[in-house]
Parts: sequence; structure tokens; C-alpha cells
Amino acid sequence: MNTFINKVEEGIISLLLASMTLLVFMEVLMRYGFNVGIHWAQELTLLLSGWMVMFGVSYGIKVGSHIGVDALAKLFPAHVRKAISIVAILLCLTYCGLFLVGSWTYLGKLKSIGIHLEDIPVPKWIANSILFGGMVMLAIRLLDLLWAVIRGRQEGFKLLDEAKESMYLAQKEGTSLDGDDE
Repeated sequence: MNTFINKVEEGIISLLLASMTLLVFMEVLMRYGFNVGIHWAQELTLLLSGWMVMFGVSYGIKVGSHIGVDALAKLFPAHVRKAISIVAILLCLTYCGLFLVGSWTYLGKLKSIGIHLEDIPVPKWIANSILFGGMVMLAIRLLDLLWAVIRGRQEGFKLLDEAKESMYLAQKEGTSLDGDDE
């Protein structure tokens, strides 16, 4: 089931990116090639990018693509690192909770007011519902990570280690740090 959800999430992110790219390409082509524009393209592009970011934040937790600073945490023994990870995840969940309450209130007010997007005949609360949905997805990923840390299956956030990756690429290309070939 988890693999299915991951594939759906990847598919949605890919679809959002492809749609956004195609829409911007068509808008540029129409505007500069035919001197006409698509009046709703900018608003839809902004919405698509917002949706893509909110799906991407959740997905980034899963694949470990977020950049983090864990140099200090690595100095501690494993049990202390585990505690630091649990506290960090709980702080992230607190942030999600605050954002969930705020977005729920915001979307409720948008719905009660009944306003629509400026250029697209869609209620604004529906278009902005990714604020709530994205935080729910992020909270689920964080809860899954918290459970993995508590059970000892994972040490903490899977963070992108740019320094290690750079060193690997430099060694792979056969260059040293000072730029001389080996």
C-alpha cells in the first residue's frame, strides 16, 4: 500500500510539473509568437507551483532530499542522537499542527465569504485547499518517521549530505580538492 501511495504522489508531482511547464511554454508562445495571451495562465501557474511545492515537501521527507545541518548532532552518542531526532520531529509536528489550524481557519473563512479566483471560476478555498492537505501529508510522513526512529529502524531525518556527495563526485571524476588531477 505504501508503494502505491508513493507512486501516486510521484505521479501527481510529475503531472503538476509537466502541466506548469507546458502552460508557461504555451503562454510565452502565444504572447510573443501571436501577440495574444492566456489571461488565466499566470494564476494557474502560481497555483500549480504551490500545489507542487506542498506535495514536494511531504515527498522530500520520504526520500531524504531536504537539506539539514546535523554536524552537531553527529558528535553525540547514538542514544542522544535518537533523542535529538525525536525532539526535532515533535517540533516539526508542532509546526504542522499550527499550520493545520491556521489553514483550516483560513479556508473556512474563504468558503464562508464565497470568493472565487480572479481569473478562473473556481472557489478560492478549493484552489488553496492544498495548504491543509499538504500539511496533513507532511504530518503523516513525520509520524511515520517518528515511529521509525522510536522503533530503531531509522536514526533520524534522511538528510541530503551535500559535502559527502561532493566528495564522492570529486573522487569519481578523479580530481582532488585543490583541483589537481590525481
